[in-house]
Amino acid sequence: MTGRERILTTIKHQEPDRVPFDLGSTPVTGIHHITYRKLRKALGLPQKEPTIWHMMQQLAWVDDDVHEALRTDAKGARPKAPSSWRLELTEDANYVYYTDEWGIVRRRQKEGGYYFDLYSSPLANAETVADVERFPFPDPVEDARFDGLRDFAEKVRNEGRAFVLGGISAGMLEMGLWLRGFENFFCDLHENRVLAEAICDKILELKMRYWEKALSLLGDLVDVVQEGDDYGGQQGLLISPRIWCEVFKPRLRQLFSHIRRCASHVFIFFHSCGSIYEIIPDLIEVGVDILNPVQVAAANMDTKRLKREFGDCLTFWGGGVDTQKVLPRGTPEQVREEVKRRIEDLAPGGGFVFATVHNIQADVSPENISAMWEAVQEFGRYR
Repeated sequence: MTGRERILTTIKHQEPDRVPFDLGSTPVTGIHHITYRKLRKALGLPQKEPTIWHMMQQLAWVDDDVHEALRTDAKGARPKAPSSWRLELTEDANYVYYTDEWGIVRRRQKEGGYYFDLYSSPLANAETVADVERFPFPDPVEDARFDGLRDFAEKVRNEGRAFVLGGISAGMLEMGLWLRGFENFFCDLHENRVLAEAICDKILELKMRYWEKALSLLGDLVDVVQEGDDYGGQQGLLISPRIWCEVFKPRLRQLFSHIRRCASHVFIFFHSCGSIYEIIPDLIEVGVDILNPVQVAAANMDTKRLKREFGDCLTFWGGGVDTQKVLPRGTPEQVREEVKRRIEDLAPGGGFVFATVHNIQADVSPENISAMWEAVQEFGRYR
């Protein structure tokens, strides 16, 4: 089977020849550039300076030779930045800073900093819907965003891999938190719902416009569309189920319905970190086909239970190995046993793409990555 055939077979809840394997098709199944350098060396590949394809998370673009060495089954792409924005790094004695296309300022510690964290929110002082309406949101459909995407998607199709197309931004909750600041937006959801919903509606509008143009340009080459929003923490949801159902559920339904109108054949991949068990039925209801990252160390996210209760409706793209403790701090044998367990839980009947729980972080050894990959090859065969 080709990688694309393997991915599509498992999404349709049939067993392919082996469990599909993903590294780097999305910015939530990727690898930190520090670990990527070590991985290339361990694979015996020429050393090269990684291309950073997600600045905030400091993710490396996974090169073709790594895809070939690991026999990945999917590749992906994201829209490019608008022509009006350029990445500019500034620094002081302790931090490196940049401002993204949304006006959000992020910073990374010079010493020991692996990621860029939120530093300044451009709508922190907004008080009214008019303030939101006056804000210079980026253009989601500028032609520059789509430069080269169709050529790349054709290349992926010719390689026999599935193609995953990413969205214009993070989800409505995350964007609200970043644009307003965490405390402000969480309070808005309770005390200033009109303002919170105005921000959500603007993000929804931009997403819908983006997907309409993106899928008109290359929808025939897209197998999976990737969206997401982080609703969970380690022990439960970040907001109450009531607020989630009132604010975010109807807008997700609207977004996914719009995507399906634009390209009825695509599968919808939705990323949401943490303990989100109690809203999984709602995510299925609004149109999610694929759930990621399946954060197995969070409360109520046991893979055997998730497969039993939702395996007929969802494909689990992730959950292959815990990245909080096992992959960074376990022994190769512990990694092997973890992979074996997750495959046994999630793979029967299809509906499983092997990926780590979120990205491979900067503190993971190449020995543990090798143990993970070898275990997938050993235990991931259906026949």
